[in-house]
Parts: sequence; structure tokens; C-alpha cells
Amino acid sequence: MFARNRRHRHAACTGLALVLPLASLAACGGGGTTDTSAEAGSGKGTISVWAHQGQKSESTALQNAVKSFNSSQSKVKAKLKLIPENDYTKTITATDASQLPDVMEFDGPTMANFVWNKKLAPIDEFVAPKTVDNATEASKAQGEIDGKHYGLGMFDSGLGIYGNKKLLDAAGVKYPKGLSDAWTDKEFTAALKALKAKDSDGKVLDLQESGGYANEWGTYGFAPIVWSAGGSLLKDGKSEGALDSPAVVSAMKTFQSWKTSVDPNTDGNAFAKGRVGLSWVGHWMYPAYSEALGDDLVVLPLPDFGNGPKTGQGSWAWGIGADSKNAKASGTFLDYLLNDTNITAMTKANGAVPASKTALAKSELYQQGGPLQLFADQLAKPCGDTDISKSCVAVTRPVTAGYPVITSKFSEALNSIYGGADPKSALSKAARAIDQDFSDNAGYKIP
Repeated sequence: MFARNRRHRHAACTGLALVLPLASLAACGGGGTTDTSAEAGSGKGTISVWAHQGQKSESTALQNAVKSFNSSQSKVKAKLKLIPENDYTKTITATDASQLPDVMEFDGPTMANFVWNKKLAPIDEFVAPKTVDNATEASKAQGEIDGKHYGLGMFDSGLGIYGNKKLLDAAGVKYPKGLSDAWTDKEFTAALKALKAKDSDGKVLDLQESGGYANEWGTYGFAPIVWSAGGSLLKDGKSEGALDSPAVVSAMKTFQSWKTSVDPNTDGNAFAKGRVGLSWVGHWMYPAYSEALGDDLVVLPLPDFGNGPKTGQGSWAWGIGADSKNAKASGTFLDYLLNDTNITAMTKANGAVPASKTALAKSELYQQGGPLQLFADQLAKPCGDTDISKSCVAVTRPVTAGYPVITSKFSEALNSIYGGADPKSALSKAARAIDQDFSDNAGYKIP
């Protein structure tokens, strides 16, 4: 279902969807010193709201939230406009800031670029403190730049390894019970070897490879290997030395070695039909996998390459347009949209991780003892995007207007490494290209 995963899908300013790189977004403009503070306004009247049109259940949940808000009070009326997902980021990018709505949804890693392009305003002055305080730390990390919050989400995301208990037991493979005993990379490789010994074609792992990795799935799905090896996509504004360190190169050689164990999964059913014992993917596959395997489904953390297990995180979020003339009313709407009732309705609709502390604690799937507790445990140990220590787990993709170039160059390198290229050469080439782009754009500094 990755093609339908809307927890971390992105589009570039040219309108290219997830399967293509985001490099063009960074080149859509930016810089300048224009103040991005929205006008407070009267706190009354009609506000415009833009959102992406996701799967039907998501759109219905959002439409219901808007209707409920409008009927709950008489001071503010929200007018919702849904834009097809594949066109959404392109539309925001192509629209002048003065024509953007009061409230708009955006995909997490595009936020810094929109701030750089003066299209988003800080929300702290207009959203109630309790709304910000109740947001999970990982969600806040994605939406923060220099101490200011530009966005908050209704839901978040996470990665793990789904295991088929029957196949693992048959191969004599002992598997982790949680984050504290995550497999090392060597133990994970050994588990593949044991599974292969009991498998007719030796294809025992699903890495969601059918669409290739030169796209956002490449970055979201496998940057955790870089972080777990002690590296980074960007460190102190530079990629060279962080992305292509010896430890990261070694980890990528290990990743490359797994290819002989991977089922191409062209039908999307390698794990559900029992062809493989392990599937490296996110929370969004739980419904299908749970239905297929029942009690034989186990949920495991990604392997530890030395700096602790890591996962990607981040999702769609909500912010206020920089040119809004009624930001106070917009904040009132966001307070309502981000309450537990609406977050719970939305996350029941899409299966994602609730992004408020109280909704998360009450979630049947993600609460303590729930089948997806691992994803909540991971998000409870956020790293942000800079201080990636051994003790934290959920890493925010670099919060920078240059993110489109980072993800484009890294995912291209990952794809070539998986295809047999030398990891050191591929990573160094990517790092040099990223650093050159940052140099050309004065580090994408946001005034």
C-alpha cells in the first residue's frame, strides 16, 4: 500500500509526485527579508482552508471536522477547498503568497521551503498554548524552526519491520521484543540467512523495492540506516563527512548485501501471502498484514547499526498563510481541528499515529499494550533533525528549505548502491552535490 501511503508523500513545484525527486521545489524561489507574520484580524468572519484530497476516508473525516466546527460556534466560518494530492504541493508552490488561504495543510518536509518562500507564518501567537503543549514532541520537532512553530499535525508516521512469527520460529530465529533489544545489523543479516535456509527461492525480505528508491520512499525508508550508523544527511549545514563517513559507507555495504534476499514484491503481497518472513515498511501496512497473518504478526524495530535503532517520522501538518488577514480566527479553527475528537476520527480513517499526547494515549492501536505500541515508543524518543544521539529514535528529516535537494541526491545514491554501485563513491558524490547546492543558496538561511 505504499502507493497509497499519505503519511509522507511529497510533490515538487513541477507537480511531480512521490516517485520523482523533489529537487525542483528548492529552486522555486525564496530568500528575501519580507516579514512572514500574519495579521491577527478580528478573530471573526470567514476563513479559507486548503487541504490535500487524500483517500476518501481521510477527506470525509476532514469535511466532518469543518462542518462540526462551523456548527459549534457562530463567530468563524471555515470554507474548505480540497485539492488533488498529486497537484497539491505544486499548487501551493505556484500560487503567490497573497492568493494562498488563511489555513493550509502541507507535507512536513516541504514546510521549511514554504517558510523560506514567505508562504507560512509562525502560529504560536494564534494557536492556544494547550494545543501546542498537547502535540507530541516528534510532531512539534517537524514543525519548528528557530524556536517558532509553523505547523502542527493531526497524525505522524513511523517505520518498523513486520515479522511472520510462524516463519521466524520455523527458522529458529529469535526476534526483538521492543526497542531495548533491537537486532544489530549483524543479527538482522543472520536472521535473513536462517530464513533463507528454510526458503525455496531464498527471497525472505520485503524492502518495498518495486518502485525503486530514487524517490521519497528511498529517503524516508532508508535514511534511518544512515542515522543508526551515526551519520547524518546534513550536519551543521554540510553533508560531506556526515553522509559519507566510514560508518555510513559500511552500513550501506550491509544494506547492499541484502539484495540477494529480497523479494521484488511486484504484486505487493510478498509478506501477506507468506513468501517472505520480514517486511521493512511503515505503520500503514498494519491493517493488511494483521488481516493476513492474525496472531502470527509481530512488529519489530529497524536494526541497530551502532548508534541505536532509528526510524523516520513526519507527516502532513497544518499552518497559517503568511498573508492571512485573519490569523486569530485561523488559530481558533486550528485549535478545534487539532482536538482529540478530530484527531481520533482522522487516525481511525487512515490508521496513522495520533499526533497529540492525549489522543495517542487513548488509541487502541498505539497505546501501551496495543499491537502498534512500538511506533508510539519510537515517537516518544524524538531526535529532532540535528542531535541524533544513541538514546533517541524518531528522526525528523532535515528541516531546511534545501530538503528537496537533499532527498533527491541521497535517494539517487541509495538507488545506485542497491543496484551495485560503490557505496563510498555514491555517497560522496551525493554529499558534494548537496553541499554545492547549499553553497549556491547561502545555506538556505531563513531570516
